[in-house]
Amino acid sequence: MASTRTSRVYTISLPPELAQKAEALAKRDSRTMSELFREAFRAYYAYQARRTLEEIGEYAAKQNPHGYTEAD
Repeated sequence: MASTRTSRVYTISLPPELAQKAEALAKRDSRTMSELFREAFRAYYAYQARRTLEEIGEYAAKQNPHGYTEAD
C-alpha cells in the first residue's frame, strides 16, 4: 500500500556561489538542504511578521501620538 506524501516538493535554482554557501552551511550543521531551506523560510516568515507588526505600531503611534492611558 503506497503512503501519501504529506509535504510538497519544490525545485529552486541558485547561482553557483550561493549554492556553494548553502551546501557548506548544510554540511557544517549536519542538515539536509531541505532542512536548511525550511529553516530559512521560517526565519524569513518571522522577519516579515515582525516588520508588519512594527509598521502597524508606527501607524498607531502616528494616529495617537500621545499614547494610551489606562482609561483607554
